[in-house]
Amino acid sequence: MPFVKEPPHQHGTVSSSAVVLVNLGTPDEPTRGAVRRYLKQFLSDPRVVEIPKAVWWFILHGIILPFRSGASAKKYASIWTRDGSPLRVHTSNQAMLLHAALGERGHGDVTVAMAMRYGSPSLPDVLARLKADGCDRIVILPAYPQYSGTTTGSIWDAVFAHYRKIRNIPELRLVKNYHDHDGYIEALRQNILAHWETHGRGEKLVMSFHGVPKRTLLLGDPYHCECHKTARLLAARLKLKPEDYIVTFQSRFGKAEWLQPYTAPTVAQLAKDGVRRLDVICPGFTSDCLETLEEIAMEVRHDFLSNGGKEFHYIPCLNENAHWIAALAEIAEQHMIGWPTMTTPTQRALRQHDANKGREAALAKGAPQ
Repeated sequence: MPFVKEPPHQHGTVSSSAVVLVNLGTPDEPTRGAVRRYLKQFLSDPRVVEIPKAVWWFILHGIILPFRSGASAKKYASIWTRDGSPLRVHTSNQAMLLHAALGERGHGDVTVAMAMRYGSPSLPDVLARLKADGCDRIVILPAYPQYSGTTTGSIWDAVFAHYRKIRNIPELRLVKNYHDHDGYIEALRQNILAHWETHGRGEKLVMSFHGVPKRTLLLGDPYHCECHKTARLLAARLKLKPEDYIVTFQSRFGKAEWLQPYTAPTVAQLAKDGVRRLDVICPGFTSDCLETLEEIAMEVRHDFLSNGGKEFHYIPCLNENAHWIAALAEIAEQHMIGWPTMTTPTQRALRQHDANKGREAALAKGAPQ
């Protein structure tokens, strides 16, 4: 197998570390063509759709892409901002804030980059750029708190596929999950309390997580259990009683059974049962996106109000929340233990001095410039 050509080795270069914050992805613009390209890449991933390839190819290209792209483009247009896709904007901001937070903790030599599993900036492109910049220690940090083979597992596929073609592979550390990380749970708590302080508290809190087919649970995917653990820890931190909240799963696609209870019919039934004011949060999403801003804040809101509910409150994702950025920094820091990321100016000068001595020795032995 041919390998990608390595960049010229520069003797005397001090190695560096990086954190790559990886989110799902988004179309480049809310148009039918851009959405079709995005959906084609996303729905062609065998981690996302576990249907025999030949059968799925016909369904995808013959039914879904021709008919769903236009409808999805309209939904994206309804949430698009002046700066672009909300998911990309928030993830980019998180990466910049994470870099600043790590710097404040003393990790001033760490690069932080944003990448998308589908769409741009693509994960392979970001990894290639980091290699060209001399990064040889990389933490891959998914934006998914709960592990699923359909999400985090797919990121690993992309990382491993990229490095199969690379001769000189950097040291890698992969963050599998942080569904029960104290900083993440505390960030969710603070986010909810801030909303309640401003808008008041609803009669019930719905914690809506993205759904996956039920068969993935039966085949050993831990996602369902990790979602419920997040909800349990968050409820305990908020001092909620069991009757105060409910865990649901949204974004069902196709005719197969997915994790239940489903968010939309559950919310509609709550309204029919007499719940007048409802709060909904999506703990599994760390950045607001189509699934939160359109599906929950618009469609599910309509379901609640049209079935007798009077007041619906969507609690935004963590986004640029300061508690969340602090939690991200803690998670990244924990996965960089042992790396030379906390260097004083004196230590940095010593490292460069040692690198220069190494360069002189290499050149003395005939190494090319």
